[in-house]
Order: sequence, then C-alpha cells, then structure tokens
Amino acid sequence: MFAVKRCNRRSKVNIPKTTSSIRERENMKNMKPIITAVAFLGASVIFPQRGKAQELSAHPAAQDSVKQDNALFEIQLRQLDQEVKVLKRLRDLDLEAAAQKQAEKSPLGQVKVSGIVFADYFYNIARDTAVASGVTVKNIATGGPQDFNGFQFRRVYVTFDDDVTENVFWRFRLEDDQIAATSGGTNNLFVKDAYLKWKGIFPGSDAAVGEQQTPLEISEAAWGYRSLEKVQLDLRGITTTRDLGISLRGRLDKEGDYNYWVFIANNSNTGVESDKYKRYYANFQVKPFVNFQISVSGDYAAQAPAANIGSRDKTTVSALINYSVKDAYSVGLEGFSQIADHSFQPSAGDAYESLVPHGASLFAWYTIVPGLTAIVRYDYFDPNTNGAVTAQGDSRNLIIAGLSWKADKSLSIQPNIEYETYE
Repeated sequence: MFAVKRCNRRSKVNIPKTTSSIRERENMKNMKPIITAVAFLGASVIFPQRGKAQELSAHPAAQDSVKQDNALFEIQLRQLDQEVKVLKRLRDLDLEAAAQKQAEKSPLGQVKVSGIVFADYFYNIARDTAVASGVTVKNIATGGPQDFNGFQFRRVYVTFDDDVTENVFWRFRLEDDQIAATSGGTNNLFVKDAYLKWKGIFPGSDAAVGEQQTPLEISEAAWGYRSLEKVQLDLRGITTTRDLGISLRGRLDKEGDYNYWVFIANNSNTGVESDKYKRYYANFQVKPFVNFQISVSGDYAAQAPAANIGSRDKTTVSALINYSVKDAYSVGLEGFSQIADHSFQPSAGDAYESLVPHGASLFAWYTIVPGLTAIVRYDYFDPNTNGAVTAQGDSRNLIIAGLSWKADKSLSIQPNIEYETYE
C-alpha cells in the first residue's frame, strides 16, 4: 500500500521558515538594547575639540588619551555597523514572514488543484473454507479466492477548490475507484464532491449545499488511515460518507468545545434521487479537554414502504470517543447500532421483523520514530442481533495491523495485513 498526495497552485511562493531563523530573530531582538546602550554611552567621547588639538599633542599623556579615544571610536563604529546589520536582518525576517503568510493564504478567486492516490498490491494468503468452496458469504471485508492477487487503484482523487470570496467557497472532486468498478469491469469515474459553502452564515456556523461529506467524516478523521481501510460504518454499508442535500455545521461556543452538524439529504450516496424519501443526519461533538473528543451521531433514513409489509425505515445511532496527540499517538473506540424496520424474514412464510446490526471498532496508532507509525485496529460486527435462530452465527471479527512509513512529504508506504474471521 502506498498513498501519494499532490497539491499544485497556479502561483506559489516557497519561503523557508525554520526554527533556526526564528531563534536568530529572537537572539537579535535580545541583542538590540545592549548594542544601542553601548553606542549611546560612547557618544560623548567621539570628537575632541579642535582648539585643543595642538595642546593635547604636546603632552604624551594627552596623546595616549587621544589614541584611546580613537580606538574606542573605532569600536563604537564597528558596534554601530553591527547594529545596522541586525536591523537589516530583522527587516528581512519580517519581509520573509509576511511573504510566507501571504503564500499560505489562498488568493481569492484562484482555483487550487490537489490530488491523492491510494494504490495497492494485494495477495489473499488464505481463505475460509466456506469462501474457498464457493459459498456466498455476506458482509466480508475483502473478497476473492485464495491466492488471488494483483495491483489496483483503490482511490484516485482530483480536487478543485476555490475561495470565491472570504465567505463563499466551492469544491468539485472527481474520484476513480477500481473497487467500485462498473459492471463491465472498468474503472468507475464519478463526482465525489460538488458543493457550495457559505462560511459564517451566522457567527460560528457554515452552510453547504450539494454533494458533500456526512458526519461520518468525524470518524474518518479520528481513524486517520482511510488509505488502509474504511471506517466500519462505511465498510459494512451501515451509513455513507457522501450525500446530496443541504447542511449546517458549526460551534455552539466561542472556543469550539461544543459543535453540531445537521444535514438533510437524498439518501442516494453519490447517485441521483429516485424517490421522495430523505435521510436526516445529526451530530453533536464535545471536547471536554485538550486532545479528547466525544462524538455522538444519529441518522434516520426514510424508505418507501413495501407492499403488505410496511415501513422499511432505518434508524442508526453511533458514538465515538477519541484521544489523539498530533504526530505522536491516538486511540479511539466507536460503536453503533441500527434498526431496519421490516427488513428480516426469519423463515419463509414468517412475518417480517426488524434487522438489527451492531458493531464496535477499537483502533490505535503510535509514532515509533518521526516518519514511522505503527497501526492496529479491531472490528466486531454482527449483521443481525434480532434473536431469531436464522439470525445467529453470522458475526465477523476483523483485525488490521500495519506500518506507515513516510518516505517523502507526499508519499507514504504502508505494508499491512487484514485478518477476518466468520462465526
């Protein structure tokens, strides 16, 4: 596994901003008052009076005094010259800092183009006997028979971003995904994002309309390694990362310790709307202290009722707790439960009952040395906890373990293994 990111701008200024230059600036600031004081104290002995020049030259002691004054004068000149150099360097550092700040700020009206690639080589080392014998096993993380292997692009993004004004932003993103290949087996190119955002529609909140992220983005950000695998809610098809609709997202306090996200959408993922029913998402996030978050999400997906069966609506709730220190380590736990009305028939002829999947995902990563991170994750998934006999014996356990080596600023190589068991 390796992941590549690239970001290009129409115009770009690269100004190195290192710790040494910052330290140099601070040292110079500390030097300035000392140099100024020395120059000032020497000002009263720079020039002897002309009328007394011959009188002074007639006395050896006076001559020595003049020589000392001249030597002191030369020292003061060198100190003043050093001070001028310090002031010029401080000015240059100020100009560099201003240029860096301007370079980091995307100019209004300029489209930023970026991309990301997830490319794999995979090998199915072993397979469950049921899978190997051709029996269809549902809800598995990885498919294919034993010894099946190959190269693939699991994700290719090309993204266009533009801050039209300080308050208006748009994004258009295309994705190519071989995992979601078309029926003909070719790559599947589709629109992943296409939305317009109104930043600061009211203090602390942004509104967006179009094809956009759902609150599942919070879980993906906490996991942090989509390049290895989807989060469980997405992997098992419980909810989706994209939908087409209108959302409102923001903070409830000045510090951003309490945040919300509401979203009304088609429930069509990246497809087109096919009925009148909608999906309603909501999220509440709290950060009680630094590096720690609790996120609670829920969504209600209205479905067309089935003839002689009734409602097929789905209700999902999930909760995430995560403690993360940037570039150091992270640990998190997420659980979910869903009720799908009248979606399970225990046996032929029986009345339809609710399908009740639930699951939990525990993950962690730790930076061993800068640029090398160890990653581990365990998922438990039961596609139906209804209680009926035919709903038993179908749970899944998934273990992911790997390393992420940052070979370059925009290149990561991630050897990993996925091990899945079936009840």
